[in-house]
Amino acid sequence: MKTFALIGVALGTIALAACTEEAPKAPPVPRALSAEAVGHYCGMNLLEHKGPKGQIILGSSSEPMWFSSARDAFSFTMLPDEAKDIRAIYVSDMAKAPSWDSPGPTNWVDARKAFFVIGSSRQGGMGAPETIPFSDRVAAEKFAVEYGGRVVTFEEVPKDYVLGSEPGAGGAEPHVGHGGPAGSPSP
Repeated sequence: MKTFALIGVALGTIALAACTEEAPKAPPVPRALSAEAVGHYCGMNLLEHKGPKGQIILGSSSEPMWFSSARDAFSFTMLPDEAKDIRAIYVSDMAKAPSWDSPGPTNWVDARKAFFVIGSSRQGGMGAPETIPFSDRVAAEKFAVEYGGRVVTFEEVPKDYVLGSEPGAGGAEPHVGHGGPAGSPSP
């Protein structure tokens, strides 16, 4: 009888452990934009730039990586040499932004759930075409009517638009911050 009890306890423990391992972890919450936020690619303070910003939180770090534009955050996800242990991607929610010049320190939206206006006349923080994020499709469509462009989801943002070879995306070279990843020459 003791053997059956021990086997039962062991099986119960294994089943509980399996359930615990399968439960997905909640993504980390976005951090508030502050004077300490420095762009991953440009090395500049994000508060000095207009337009939407981005932050990516990796599994290998508790601190977010900051981006001076939402487009630069996209670049990070697309460039082959960047880390791929991404736990969360947040971008400024321009549907809730006080203004283009100051998108707000705490109004972030999960980039994978956002709607983006691409191809508009508005430029991002580094003076390049931007992927302008909105938590609300209607707000994104209204922006596209006013400033041009089209509304797409995270998965629909073309790699060529982000990295620079789509017409109107800033030339044939990838745009990341000031001319490329930190330490690379300008195109």
